[in-house]
Amino acid sequence: MWKFIVRRLSLAVVIIFFGAFIIYGVMRCMPTSFVESLARQRAAASATTGGPTYQEWLTQLNEAYHMNDDVVTGYLNWLGGVARGDFGNSWKYGIPVTEKFNQVIWYSVVLSIITLVLEVVICIPLGIQAARHQYSGFDYGITVFAMLCISLPTFFLATVLKYIFAVKLAWLDLYGIVGRYHEQLSQFGKILDMAQHMILPVLTLAMLSVGGLTRYTRTNMLEVMNADYIRTARAKGLSERVVINRHAFRNTLIPLVSYMSYLLPSLFSGAMITETLFQIPGIGYISYDAMVQGDLPFTMFYSVFLLVLTQLSLMLADIMYAVVDPRVRVN
Repeated sequence: MWKFIVRRLSLAVVIIFFGAFIIYGVMRCMPTSFVESLARQRAAASATTGGPTYQEWLTQLNEAYHMNDDVVTGYLNWLGGVARGDFGNSWKYGIPVTEKFNQVIWYSVVLSIITLVLEVVICIPLGIQAARHQYSGFDYGITVFAMLCISLPTFFLATVLKYIFAVKLAWLDLYGIVGRYHEQLSQFGKILDMAQHMILPVLTLAMLSVGGLTRYTRTNMLEVMNADYIRTARAKGLSERVVINRHAFRNTLIPLVSYMSYLLPSLFSGAMITETLFQIPGIGYISYDAMVQGDLPFTMFYSVFLLVLTQLSLMLADIMYAVVDPRVRVN
């Protein structure tokens, strides 16, 4: 096991190194950049006073932001700063990228954790029950519900929920993470205010997520329940509850571990469309805005962070296989 972990860590370092280089190259090859946009703004502001032209500003800013270096040299310089623990300052927000990241990441983490808990609590029992009552009315109903959740676009579902609960019923606010009088509330009132604003985004993300996991659980449960050892367990006189929970579901966990291994990066990647529609300043919305604006330091930090999380989650999934199923051993 230790040899496997060392080998996977070594491979992960190589993947992260080249993955970060590809992201850096793509950002440098974008048609427009933050430096060009800033040069145009400063040239327009100084045009009336006879200040530097756009090209002069562009030359100065390229020198200041080290954009004159080629892609390989620029990437190695960035990598050298990372090795010293310096990820640089965000060009768009004007503060260290780690500080900006820490300001916005927790909105997305809380939103994702609540959604994940709801997803697991709802999907796994529904998938198991649908498999136990295959081809029944309940099974067909769950299948239709799951397919609807998979098919609905995010913007459509969010718009429908906002129209029903915010416009027609006026129970919840349309957007934002806090209300107008948030600062005047007590500490407990502030928590309740933020929780109320989280209801619609969580409901949107949960409905979009339950379909896939429900179908996945149902499919794997059906495969397991048709196995010979399940028929043997029933023939021994074991109760249906013991057969399902102790024998069938334990083996269903093996593919579910693989499916859920990708949930760790998703906790920190943010839900870009949902956060934008509800104007939640989470990492998904902020990182997208930074990428569009050409904020190279923030984009690199965020992308490498997700690369590291993805590699760790995949390695964790392999280790969990051996925990879930003792027959699985990594050699």
